[in-house]
Amino acid sequence: MPHDRIADLDAHWRAANYLAAGQIYLLDNPLLTEPLRPEHIKPRLLGHWGTSPGLNLVHTHLNRLIRQHDLDAICVWGPGHGGPAVLANSWLEGSYSETYPTIGRDGDGMRKLFRQFSFPGGVPSHVAPETPGSIHEGGELGYSLSHAYGAAFDNPGLLVACVIGDGEAETGPLAASWHSTKFLDPVHDGAVLPILHLNGYKIANPTVLSRIPEAELDAMLRGFGHEPIHVTGDDPRIVHPAMAAALDRALERITAAQQAARSAGSRERPRWPMIVLRTPKGWTGPATVDGEPVEGTWRAHQVPLPSVRENPDHLRQLEAWLRSYRPEELFDADGRPTEQVLACVPSGPRRLGANPHANGGLLTRDLPVPPLEHFAVPVDKPGTALHEPTRVLGGLLAQIMRDTARSRDFRVVGPDETASNRLGALFEVTGKAWQGEVLDTDEHLSTDGRVLEILSEHTCQGWLEGYHLTGRHGLFSCYEAFVHIVDSMVNQHIKWLRTTRALPWRAPVPSLNYLLTSHVWRQDHNGFSHQDPGFVDHVLNKSPEVVRVYFPPDANTLLATADHVLRSRDYVNVVVAGKQPCFDWLSLDDARTHCARGAGIWEWAGTEDPAKGPDVVLACAGDVPTQEVLAAAQLLRHHLPGLGVRVVNVVDMTRLLPREEHPHGMSDSAYDALFTPDRPVIFAYHGYPWLVHRLAYRRTGHAHLHVRGYKEAGTTTTPFDMVVRNDLDRYRLVMDVVDRVPGLGVRAAAVRQTMADARTRHHAWIRAHGTDLPEVADWTWTG
Repeated sequence: MPHDRIADLDAHWRAANYLAAGQIYLLDNPLLTEPLRPEHIKPRLLGHWGTSPGLNLVHTHLNRLIRQHDLDAICVWGPGHGGPAVLANSWLEGSYSETYPTIGRDGDGMRKLFRQFSFPGGVPSHVAPETPGSIHEGGELGYSLSHAYGAAFDNPGLLVACVIGDGEAETGPLAASWHSTKFLDPVHDGAVLPILHLNGYKIANPTVLSRIPEAELDAMLRGFGHEPIHVTGDDPRIVHPAMAAALDRALERITAAQQAARSAGSRERPRWPMIVLRTPKGWTGPATVDGEPVEGTWRAHQVPLPSVRENPDHLRQLEAWLRSYRPEELFDADGRPTEQVLACVPSGPRRLGANPHANGGLLTRDLPVPPLEHFAVPVDKPGTALHEPTRVLGGLLAQIMRDTARSRDFRVVGPDETASNRLGALFEVTGKAWQGEVLDTDEHLSTDGRVLEILSEHTCQGWLEGYHLTGRHGLFSCYEAFVHIVDSMVNQHIKWLRTTRALPWRAPVPSLNYLLTSHVWRQDHNGFSHQDPGFVDHVLNKSPEVVRVYFPPDANTLLATADHVLRSRDYVNVVVAGKQPCFDWLSLDDARTHCARGAGIWEWAGTEDPAKGPDVVLACAGDVPTQEVLAAAQLLRHHLPGLGVRVVNVVDMTRLLPREEHPHGMSDSAYDALFTPDRPVIFAYHGYPWLVHRLAYRRTGHAHLHVRGYKEAGTTTTPFDMVVRNDLDRYRLVMDVVDRVPGLGVRAAAVRQTMADARTRHHAWIRAHGTDLPEVADWTWTG
């Protein structure tokens, strides 16, 4: 590479380093036009210097590569707290000032850029949603590489660089995501270029991958399917040419692999290049502070000079550090970057901070959801026919997959459970993405498949997040008990969505949709380890403007719910539905109306006198609780014909919240009209019963609310025994009515005894026969 080009790269890198350090320290005097004084320094020094010089080096060299080859590229910045570097680079390239016009690309804008960083009313220290060009927040570590692959899927013209910190590389999610090479289709997908940045330390300890022999590290990365290119050094005169050559070599290999697959028809899985970059932690910062080594050690992780306002030696050292970048060569008198600094920076949407793929809502197309009438099941009478709801949904998803064959902007992901969850109709349209060896006994594997299965919920989640944030649609199908594995990941995504809602320049992206099935009530065969309905509790703790939770009770309501969530934007939607045969309760038209209400009275199931109102409300949420409530209502109709029973079904759990706390919440008057303010409410709920109490605790009738649900009583047993063990069964619900309706306890003592006896018969029967009572197994709704 010519010497002048190296000088241009070094100028840009020095400018980015200066801006990164300035954000951590400076409140004023951004161009050092006068000697530093304590009042120029922020009163609280926050931020992380250690990773910034390495990130600046990567950003500088990606700029050169993009500009030289006119690449369509984004970068996922994995290292935690890398905000100073990426903010500095987006300000240098101009995308930051275009996004935030009050922070111009001049001296006054530089002062504002510095002041706002980790400052009240300013911006976070992470590469956060506020940062132009970001699709990944480097706060919690482990997800960068799976996000990068998600962005590359079905984006054949896109290069996704991904900087992986060596601390992040120790996490389980990151370790699993290396296997994404076995799912990337060189024909229809883009390319991912991992850049493993080894600066040697985490917060206070050395990192594993930086301390193993290079041959061992190289063998590990080759085992994952990569061809590593190593760049090592602490002398910019050596590192700049080496980094430029490494990126050129990586791009050549990527281009060759894609051409071999796209033009020559090669079906051999490429060995994709990656870069291993070794530079010192806190590179170019203070070598020592107070007699202790800093540069190249863990002490450079955060703020190398911690007492600048109070300690004159630290103040002098900071000024010397900042002036070592020679800012007078990098910025003109007005504070604008010089031509040399910007010589290798791309223009327009080719800039990393302006690429529309990193603001994916700009590229989102409406998902072609077909008419539900083509898939709905006929319901002539409630509760007489059965269907598997998720199998019915599979037909809808297969048609969407068919209708997006050209646009390729819809994916279904899951941990090896698509067929198990009765979504096998998808395989009539597409296969499971697979770039590995194929045996004669394998089924549905395809190099260009759009169903992604890997037995790593973390990787599934990361793939889908990256896919959504670059503007595409998808669904994550998972066993209910094991979706907890991504609890922390969904936290981060919800925080991201909440933040972007306040950023007018961020276009809404397709919602992250979960289908949780193989649920607690029908995991009787797998047993206690597979029984946990608590993910919805976790999600409903989060930002109400973002989260939604749905419990469709049958196939048609699942279709109506899916139609809604697949079209939505900027939400996390959790849909819980069974895959086992389930009674059909509502026609498609009724299901649509019921889903639009979110919660409503099923008049055909109740016995209340409209003039008097109900004596008791039987409420339900979830498919199995709905069946048990309707069976209890039928028993009450038979044994206590004079009792006024109202049946309320809840599809949208957020309807239980007050309107002031959630956009879907009900007013107090609407809630009282539905559940009554003073009558007993026996609520059969799919999950942990205290969630319903938490959602409704402020309601007038909360003292009359009694909730039955899962209470950690599980095992391998019969389906009905699961509900009996947790006191959610029809007989227990009737007993609850007798116990809680005033005056009924004495009058209906015989009815209560009959119900208790039925439970006793149940226990004896299943131990003798291994199946449920015939009156339960053969039950249908008779009205």
